[in-house]
Amino acid sequence: MKIAIIEDELLAVNYLKNLLDKQSIVPLTETVVLRSKKQAIDFFGNHSADLIFMDIHLGDGMSLEIFEDVELFTPIIFITAFDEYAMRVFRHFTIDYLLKPFEEEDLHKALQKFISIRSNFDPEPVLRSISSLRQAEGPELMKRFMVRDGNKLKSIDEGNTAYFFASGKYLFLTTVDHQTYIYDDTIKDVIHKLNPQLFFKINRKFIINKNAIVEIIKHSSQKIELKLAPAPEINSDVFISKRQITECLSWLKS
Repeated sequence: MKIAIIEDELLAVNYLKNLLDKQSIVPLTETVVLRSKKQAIDFFGNHSADLIFMDIHLGDGMSLEIFEDVELFTPIIFITAFDEYAMRVFRHFTIDYLLKPFEEEDLHKALQKFISIRSNFDPEPVLRSISSLRQAEGPELMKRFMVRDGNKLKSIDEGNTAYFFASGKYLFLTTVDHQTYIYDDTIKDVIHKLNPQLFFKINRKFIINKNAIVEIIKHSSQKIELKLAPAPEINSDVFISKRQITECLSWLKS
């Protein structure tokens, strides 16, 4: 059986691939990883799969937009970190979904459901539902963030996220209780996925949660420092970039 994984988070891809390799419910002959909407459109324009695992939110858009460019008649198991969104999708589709962070048992149940419906799978109602859902849904912002905690995946709520900071080649997420994790994204891309009322990119290194600010120090009109809680372990002096000062102060007042 050929399985396609449409997922932009490398951590989530490796976790799912590892669980699929270990399971014995479906025979696995090939696993194709597609990390963007564009890659998925290019691939399914000329190829097919027996089962698709599809994250709803990708770095270059909503995965449901793939259906605007290619016809997919393959059963899909959706993956999402958004509880409410997952429930809305599930009501529209007869295929199962996995809610991040999922366990091995959750994957096994989804695969068993796939086995039970595979012979009677009718893509037409699914395609109609996708069309209705795409018209009804607006842009969805990320409210939970997947990180690795030991050998498991952990979901961090936006309210527990103090800030993101870039250091070297990596992006890190620091929580309110001062736990820091590597986050598989870039500061340039992740800012467009966050709630703009709650998060702001103050400079090239930091995206901060408004609630993490404990003090604003105005050294001059062009040099404004933010004290954060918890205090960063590195880059401890956090300044708003000169180009961002006006917009950031307006954001803080809103």
